[in-house]
Amino acid sequence: MQVHPIHQTWLTAILPFVIIAVVLALRLRSMSRERPLKLGTLWVVPIVYLAIVASMLFALPPTIGGWSVMVIGLVVGAVLGWHRGKLIRIDRDPETGELRQKASPLAMLLLIALIVLKLGARAIFGEDAATQPGSSAMLLTDGFIGFALGLLSATRLELYLRAKQLLAS
Repeated sequence: MQVHPIHQTWLTAILPFVIIAVVLALRLRSMSRERPLKLGTLWVVPIVYLAIVASMLFALPPTIGGWSVMVIGLVVGAVLGWHRGKLIRIDRDPETGELRQKASPLAMLLLIALIVLKLGARAIFGEDAATQPGSSAMLLTDGFIGFALGLLSATRLELYLRAKQLLAS
């Protein structure tokens, strides 16, 4: 059976949004529950993402403009990540002394906006634009890479610093 090109295009356009909607719905539902906050593992996500960023930069090094956009994205991401981290509630269980965290739905909306913007950029610039090093799509991608690294790292750092302060008091 052969899929008609129009149906295939429609399916490839809508499928990422459906998958993201399902994942985000599940994540939003789980955000209403408190989870343990383990200080010893807060560094894992930023380091893993840093390794991903390094491999991406090695595979397709940005232009000078790309580096500039990436640094701007990193700074903006760090600022928003710091504020995102402040939106996450941290409590200490008085009986066990265990730290607990509860994410804010507002923090999740920030990530949803980033995903929608990224998918929108792909629709605007097209799939082939990602292979052109000086293209606007690549510059946007470089900015997103920096943004995500700054966001994830600053969020974890802010959580770590607040949790350490809470444990000290």
